[in-house]
Amino acid sequence: MKYLSTTLGITFLTTFFSVSFSLAQPWQFFREKDGIRLYLRQETNKSFRSFRGETRFRGNYEKACSLVGNPANLDWWGNDIRNIRVLHYEKDKLIRYYFVYDVPWPFTDRDLVAEVKLSENSRINKKTVSSRQLPGAVPLNKNFVRVDDFWQQWTIQLLENGEISVILEGYIDPAGEVPAWLYNMVIVDIPMRLLREIRHRTAG
Repeated sequence: MKYLSTTLGITFLTTFFSVSFSLAQPWQFFREKDGIRLYLRQETNKSFRSFRGETRFRGNYEKACSLVGNPANLDWWGNDIRNIRVLHYEKDKLIRYYFVYDVPWPFTDRDLVAEVKLSENSRINKKTVSSRQLPGAVPLNKNFVRVDDFWQQWTIQLLENGEISVILEGYIDPAGEVPAWLYNMVIVDIPMRLLREIRHRTAG
């Protein structure tokens, strides 16, 4: 009986992940500009699209990793962030942030609590920084709309030819009354701007 339960459990998990993977839409190339390739993907059963930006350049791998994974380096993230608070920090492991985003009138400003997990494979010089929303860590504020459907991942790798590969993927549901068409226009700028900035600060 125990063997049967284990077998059924493995079969269920295999089927579940296979179906989940098959439901994911493929990335669609959107445009290339300034050495950055941008892809978009319509998320299943959602109004909004996710993004994937890719760039390669010669620069300082350690500095690129530090820009993404160190809460001391926050000045390059963008003017739309009104406030950032570090709730918890474990070096090279975990960061928890509280963000307040300045949203143009007539929309209400947004806030977000994010948990960031960091991992690095020194054997292949690859660092991954993954973020997701963290419910319940900060009480709701009536002055903001809480973003509660979000993920983002940075992948930074030093390639054998000496170039640095940086990939930024993400999805965010801004919540509240934001037209999907407006949001889908805005998200094009996010990976382009951030990848352009990290390349500017680390290329050499």
